[in-house]
Amino acid sequence: MDFLGFSLRNNLFVAPMAGVTDRPFRQLCKQLGAGLAVSEMVTSNSLLYGSAKTRRRANHDGEVEPISVQIAGADPAMMAQAARYNVDNGAQIVDINMGCPAKKVCNVMAGSALMQDEALVGRILDAVVAAAGNTPVTLKFRTGWNRENKNAPAIARIAENAGVRAIAIHGRTRADQYTGSAEYDTIALVKTLVKIPVIANGDITTPQKAKLVLDATGADGLMIGRAAQGRPWLFREIDHYLKTGEILPPPRVAEIHRILRGHLSDLYAFYGEETGARIARKHIGWYTKGLVGSSHFRHAMNQLATVEEQLAATDEFFLAQAAANDQLCYEEAIAA
Repeated sequence: MDFLGFSLRNNLFVAPMAGVTDRPFRQLCKQLGAGLAVSEMVTSNSLLYGSAKTRRRANHDGEVEPISVQIAGADPAMMAQAARYNVDNGAQIVDINMGCPAKKVCNVMAGSALMQDEALVGRILDAVVAAAGNTPVTLKFRTGWNRENKNAPAIARIAENAGVRAIAIHGRTRADQYTGSAEYDTIALVKTLVKIPVIANGDITTPQKAKLVLDATGADGLMIGRAAQGRPWLFREIDHYLKTGEILPPPRVAEIHRILRGHLSDLYAFYGEETGARIARKHIGWYTKGLVGSSHFRHAMNQLATVEEQLAATDEFFLAQAAANDQLCYEEAIAA
C-alpha cells in the first residue's frame, strides 16, 4: 500500500493504545503482519518532554519505518510545539489524538472531547500542519461526541481543508466509550465526502470481520487495537485472508509460547527488569486468556516480582499446555 509517500506491506494499522503500543509491541505487530503502527500518545505539554515516560514513548530506535507519533492536547500553540519536537526527533508522520474517550484526557478538553468544538479543532489542525512542514499529519477521531451529535463528517472536512493527509475513525462516539458495538455507516459516509485516505477502526476482531468492514465502509485501510492484545498474529491472519480468501490455521501453543517469550525479552530490555516485569503481567494475561488453567496462572503471576520467576512460571504453564497434546492449537486449547 502506498501511504503518504511510504510503501507499506499492506493496509493494516496498529491503533495507538496508551500503555500498550510501546516500541516492543509495535515492532512485534509489524513482524507479524501489520503495515504501520502508531505510537502511544505523547503529551503536548513541553514540561514533560524530559520525563522518562515520555522519552520511552518517543523511543523508536531500530523500529521499521515509517515512524508515526501520536500527540494529544487542546492548545494549538502547544500542539504545534509538540509536532515540531517530534519531527525534530525522527517522527515521519504526526498523528493527532481526537479519539481517546478517557476521562483524564477529556477532562482537559483533549482527545475526543475536542469534537464538541469544531472551531478549536480547525485551529489545532492548522497549527500542527503548519508546524510539521513537509511531514504528513494524520488525525484519529470518533463518529461524534454522542449518538445525537455524530459530527465525524464535519470534522473530516475540516481536517481535509487543513491539510491533514489521512484520517482514522473509530466507529463509536465519545459517550459510547468502548461499550456496545461499533457502527460503520458513519465511516462509510465520511469516505464519500473526502478524498484523503480513510482508515476504519473498531471491533475488527477476525479476518472475516476485517473484510466485512472494508466492504461496508469502502475504507482504504483498517486500524486494529484491542483485538491484537495477546494476539499480535491477528495481522498476518487478516492480511492472508484479504489476499487469498483463505483462513490461516491458528497458531499452535508452541508458537504462542515462542512469540510471548520474545515479547517478554524485548519488554525487559526496553523498560529494565523491574518495570518490565510489572508491565509484562498484562501481556502475559492477554496471551494466556482462555487457555486451560489460565485464571489460576494469572493470579499466581501477579504475585511474582522477578524476571526469573516470571519466565519460569510462563515456561511451566506453556509446557503443561503442550504436554496435554503437542499438536494442540490455540483454539483447541481454549475449547479443551
